Amino acid sequence: MTEMDGQTHAFQADVARLLDLMVHSVYSEREIFLRELVSNAADACEKLRHEALADPALTADCPSFLIRVTIDKAKRTLAVADNGIGMSQEDLASSLGTIARSGTRAFLEKLRADSKDDAQESKPVGNDLIGQFGIGFYSAFMVADHIDVDSRRAGSDAAFRWRSDGKGSFSISPLPLEDAPTRGTNVVLHLNEASGDFLDGYRVEKILRDYSSAIAIPVELVEIGGESSDDEEQGKASEPRRITDGSALWTKPKSAVSEEAYTEFYHGLAGQFDKPALTLHWHAEGRHEYSVLAFVPGSRPFDLFDPARKGRGKLYVRHVLIAQDAEILPGWLRFVRLVVDSADLPLNVSREMIQESPVYSMIKKAVANRVVQELIKLSENDADAYAQVWDHFGAVIKEGLYEDPERRDSLFKLARFATSTHPDGKRSLADYVAALRPNQTAIYYLLGEDVKRLQASPQLEGFRSRGIEVLLLSDPIDAFWVSNALGYDGKPFKSVSQGAADIKSIAPEEGKEAPPSEPPSAHLASLFALMKQQLEEVVADVRASDRLSESPACLIAQEHGLDRRLERLLAEHGQLGSALSKPVLEINPTHPLVIALADRLGDADKTTLDDIIWLLFDEARLMDGEKPQDAGGFAARLTRILMKAACEKPAA
Repeated sequence: MTEMDGQTHAFQADVARLLDLMVHSVYSEREIFLRELVSNAADACEKLRHEALADPALTADCPSFLIRVTIDKAKRTLAVADNGIGMSQEDLASSLGTIARSGTRAFLEKLRADSKDDAQESKPVGNDLIGQFGIGFYSAFMVADHIDVDSRRAGSDAAFRWRSDGKGSFSISPLPLEDAPTRGTNVVLHLNEASGDFLDGYRVEKILRDYSSAIAIPVELVEIGGESSDDEEQGKASEPRRITDGSALWTKPKSAVSEEAYTEFYHGLAGQFDKPALTLHWHAEGRHEYSVLAFVPGSRPFDLFDPARKGRGKLYVRHVLIAQDAEILPGWLRFVRLVVDSADLPLNVSREMIQESPVYSMIKKAVANRVVQELIKLSENDADAYAQVWDHFGAVIKEGLYEDPERRDSLFKLARFATSTHPDGKRSLADYVAALRPNQTAIYYLLGEDVKRLQASPQLEGFRSRGIEVLLLSDPIDAFWVSNALGYDGKPFKSVSQGAADIKSIAPEEGKEAPPSEPPSAHLASLFALMKQQLEEVVADVRASDRLSESPACLIAQEHGLDRRLERLLAEHGQLGSALSKPVLEINPTHPLVIALADRLGDADKTTLDDIIWLLFDEARLMDGEKPQDAGGFAARLTRILMKAACEKPAA
């Protein structure tokens, strides 16, 4: 008590309103009720399995366990029956009469207490049990006007019926043994008018396959009656249809699963009909236990680049599907189709989603690491198979180089590139570094939109003459990761289209000449000064190039600015508040056109000279993948130059 005087009062619960709130607010999908009932039935079977270890007579009449779902179309009922532990009158009152009381939790506590008494604390108990919250049963009131629960506890000669309309009260009455199950529980839902779709056998079968395919107890489906008006036909039951065999594929040892079985499961999981390029199946033990079955598709899914698509998979907890699209893998592994099943994950009260927790974070991290390591193994052991994977998903995996710096070193082992010497796109960074030229201290790259256009880029000429391999990066994500990556194997990444080339110390290949490195002549210096004056609004500088050997000019990003490709991408997405930075115009001092312009600088027609200077700039823009800034001016200048060339009289 505090210093203030007062009375202590108990909270009062309006049970009817509480039940209504839970039924209509806790669960987001009506079909969830069937998962909950099947999960409860599986728990009942597991409880009896545990108790029968001490008292085998409990299962002497029928040692095997089964869950049967029965649809009766004439009576508009859906029933879920099990031959598990069953409930006594007291069990019915306590478990179904108290909202959120978990019989499973009480059972686990008893098991753990017993194990302590037996000095077996280290032995896990009840790992196959599912329920923890004790409210799943009430989800059935989403679809039922009222519910009957007939139950007989194993080893008992008394049976009882629990009945409620879900409006705040329930009744329990004795049940004649001839109307009761031999043992176990039969939950009968009298469906409301809005829930007739749950009388459709195919719909119920799909729900069972989606949510309960991994339940450790076999599940059967029986349909009674149909559309016929014949009384005999209406009361006729179909042959039981086995929906699940009580053992999920991922719970079996790898040696017990055929390639055909894996492929069939993959088809259902991924919704594709190709053959998986890689199948991963493992069971993790240690601090946390979980099973994983994952597939790398053999072809590219149609929605691979859908912005809404993330690294999702099916998440099971104790063999019960909790989420169809759990965000298990990082987005750059979104092409992987997988199932994860764990007994350790904490759930929210409706069991429809997991709670963010250290356990979940650890499992996600471990699964992603394992997938990456298996892909690395594939790349090392079967280059052709991995080449197909990279062709389909390389652009997505490269997103990880930007989004996941923690795994960047591992992803570098997976990455494959088109290069100036190997344009087929199969070159690894390890291959690149192994072929470095003497005195080469950097990994050079060129950004662009198309590998063929990049191959023709004038910026490569000086590198090609020296035998320097250049990565040709044409995916949009390349512009982002390469600007953040520190390097590979101690070699930094350096753009060939930014700043000074700095390759003078690398000797040209035999039979090839490198661009001259001496300073430009006085005539060339004057030409560069004139060009800089003429183009001062569009370029930051005009200078001689040591990277050009064939083309007259090219555009280069400034030393400390953004790469031009990255800058354009950011501008297209509204990420730059100001205009694009001015590039540097590099001129090939050995090109015949440049030499002729420098030699005729004093006596050349000013209009013609200005036109040629602007055309050189526009040509450099075109080679860099950009359009002329002034299309009309470009056309007019080109026409004047062509007219002048056509009208000139040949020398006598």
